[in-house]
Amino acid sequence: MSETSIFFAGNGPAAEELRRVDWSANPLGPPEGWPLALKVVVQMMLASEFPKCLFWGPAMISLHNSAFRVILGDKPPAQGRPMREVWAEVYDEIAPLGQRALSGEAVYLEDMPLLINRHGEPEQVYFTFCYSPVRDETGAVAGFIDTMIETTPRVVAERELEVRNAELTHRIKNTFSIISVIARQTLKSAPDLDSAWQVLSQRLGALADTHGVLSAGRHLAAPMDEVVAAALRPHRTGQGRFRLSGGPVRLREQQALALSLAVNELATNAVKYGALSVAGGTVDVAWAEEQGPAGPVARFTWTEHGGPPAARPGRRGFGTRLIEEIVPQDFGGSATLDFAPDGVCYRLTGALGPRG
Repeated sequence: MSETSIFFAGNGPAAEELRRVDWSANPLGPPEGWPLALKVVVQMMLASEFPKCLFWGPAMISLHNSAFRVILGDKPPAQGRPMREVWAEVYDEIAPLGQRALSGEAVYLEDMPLLINRHGEPEQVYFTFCYSPVRDETGAVAGFIDTMIETTPRVVAERELEVRNAELTHRIKNTFSIISVIARQTLKSAPDLDSAWQVLSQRLGALADTHGVLSAGRHLAAPMDEVVAAALRPHRTGQGRFRLSGGPVRLREQQALALSLAVNELATNAVKYGALSVAGGTVDVAWAEEQGPAGPVARFTWTEHGGPPAARPGRRGFGTRLIEEIVPQDFGGSATLDFAPDGVCYRLTGALGPRG
């Protein structure tokens, strides 16, 4: 067995890669002539289960262990190749750090962001690593060993958590404002406390159900069909009196909360006075997304059939103001509430997407 085979002994892929390198054509030369310090560090590195890469000499020739292969991904074998070739896409960022290590300074960085290409396309990753200077027999720094770990999953998870916490804070503040308005207007217009509590409970329940939809989607947006279904859930009897139809439409948080309140008001009124107050009455609920001159537009309709003749109430309460004025504002659109002979018909039109 040659001295090279003995020197790079081991069954791991890194040792096999090192044995296959033509060292006679490499700036480091044959391993038999390597400095003792280089030989010792390479053997210690190969025996480690932690990702390590040794960079040696002015060209920073790389030699790494098997654990480091995960860091390289699908890159070509890096054994015996200079840092400039192996990490060409981030060389300008990491070479100065290597030069600091070659000057004798230990360089330690946590969660350093790098845009690398190890799977065929640029990838944002994060590494915590230390460049530790390695001295030869004369005491001069001849290289440095890179001990590192990828922290991308943790960094991404922490940043997602920050976003979620910011969303939650925003949602709590927004919900508190809505609840304050609802509570104040409900108490103001109710004939007595029992009636006020019943109406307030229904309205807050609609908000709670919509928050469940928003949380399930992990975004400040929600599918319109899920918002409608959640708002109607307390009013459904299993008799098929609601006919729902519509394609995929995503609502911003404020729109979803507003629509849930509107649907709850319409359903409550339908049960008390409209189509759902008599046998055989039904409600058609439809929605769609269309392309308007300024962007996508949502259209929502609530149409009652088979109920008693509809008549506009003599007293305009908070519920009517809610569906005619407040909800359209949250959609940046308009709404109409018609009291047709066959039942109430409500139409809502509003813009989708961000608003300035």
